Amino acid sequence: MEILETTESICPDCLKEEKMNKVAAEIIEEDDKIKIKKDCEDHGTFKSVLFSNPNDYRKWKRYEKEGDTMEEGEVINMSLYEDHKSQPVLTNLTVTNRCNLRCSYCFLNAGSTGYVYEPSLEELEKMIEQARKAKPVGSKSIQITGGEPTVRDDLFEIIDMADEKGFVHIQLNTNGIAIAESEEYAERIAESPVNTIYLSFDGVSEGTNPWIEQNKQTIENLRKAGFKSVVLVPVLSQDNIEEAGDIVRFAQENIDIVRGVNFQPIAFTGRITEVDDDYRKKMRVDYSEMMGALDEQLGGELKREDWYPVPFVYPISKFVENIQGEKQVEFTAKPECGGATYAFVEDDKLLPITRFVDVEGLMKYINRLSEKSGPLKKTRIMTSVMTSLSDYIDSERAPEGLSLKNILAKALVKGDYDTLGKFHHRTLYIGSMWFQDAWNLDINRLSSCTIQYTTPEGMVPFCAYNGLGVGEEIRKKHSVPVEEWEEENGKSIKEELWHGKLS
Repeated sequence: MEILETTESICPDCLKEEKMNKVAAEIIEEDDKIKIKKDCEDHGTFKSVLFSNPNDYRKWKRYEKEGDTMEEGEVINMSLYEDHKSQPVLTNLTVTNRCNLRCSYCFLNAGSTGYVYEPSLEELEKMIEQARKAKPVGSKSIQITGGEPTVRDDLFEIIDMADEKGFVHIQLNTNGIAIAESEEYAERIAESPVNTIYLSFDGVSEGTNPWIEQNKQTIENLRKAGFKSVVLVPVLSQDNIEEAGDIVRFAQENIDIVRGVNFQPIAFTGRITEVDDDYRKKMRVDYSEMMGALDEQLGGELKREDWYPVPFVYPISKFVENIQGEKQVEFTAKPECGGATYAFVEDDKLLPITRFVDVEGLMKYINRLSEKSGPLKKTRIMTSVMTSLSDYIDSERAPEGLSLKNILAKALVKGDYDTLGKFHHRTLYIGSMWFQDAWNLDINRLSSCTIQYTTPEGMVPFCAYNGLGVGEEIRKKHSVPVEEWEEENGKSIKEELWHGKLS
């Protein structure tokens, strides 16, 4: 066993007893795997695999970056650490815990909790403003989530509010049922400020995804409405990892509307008292398994070498900051928080951008430009970009008709993001975020979280909100019993359940 890093975590068995017990932890290499190991005086030793291929871990860790401490916008950290070291790149806003489905594994919906959490528009406005006022840089992207947001009659008022408060990117996290049932609803989405639909999508067969036909209808209705930005979001476990490649192929076949796939390896949250070690180990999928499965299932079109971690793109933020002279949102989540690549579709095959761009060399070059200063700085940077970008692009291997040099030059130097948007519409984003739970929690990673929930109590890191049950405590505190909500609103939450019919 080799100790690679020391950190802190919590004891999962103590959490089952409703105690947040911080314990010493280590990142280790053992049995040719990267694991987190921690010890509790009362419950013994716990180990969880983080990467089943140590080389993946070492590559990703090369790009670790330290973020700026949040100066304003209180972050709830349960006394697990002092300063929060990253700003909110994406803010989650839970608008309800009601849902029109009753999935067996869900612990959040009002039907299983016995209470309704549904902030008023006034309360939501305060939470939205809280995220926008965070310093050193206010959040610019928001995800409206639930429960199922579409069960709220005033959802479009919430969307408009987020737009008016200055969020430049608004995504809606949904199961898609409301959109599948109504072309008119899809049209309302298309006419709204929503930029992206984040669509639950666990597989391409009914065995892995009982809502596959509804997913297809959701995409078709959005296509008819002219909405062209859907991201498929599969929760990846041993139950559906055999369809990981098929999910990417489905996205590839619908590239006119599907912008990407964001795999989320399973995390055990909610009723953790019901999670035993055998089940947890049986269902786990780590990043290395996922990348290996995609490599095999896609015939080598997408290899593990094509993936890079979130902070890999950090130099771009520093470059834009140097050009524009103002602080930018920085991707300083820990490398273990996620990774991605972009792929074009050429002759019905995936062509990752790494196959014709020296992405590592390009990022080193952009980093050097981000440090330039002195007289005529912008002019010197622009001249350098126009003359040097070609050094990192193999035009012979690039997709036909793609002038990547011009796209990058316009985006980097002139801030022409419309051109960059056209690039995105020719590619598939293929990424992954593995959220933490009580077993694999690394407090160093938690303190650098860039995806935060804005709540009535303050800002909460994603993996604390879900993985440590903090969100459940907040929702319960600011909720009403189901019966009280039904009496006040004159309807039953059971009436909202979808009964499997499409109009």
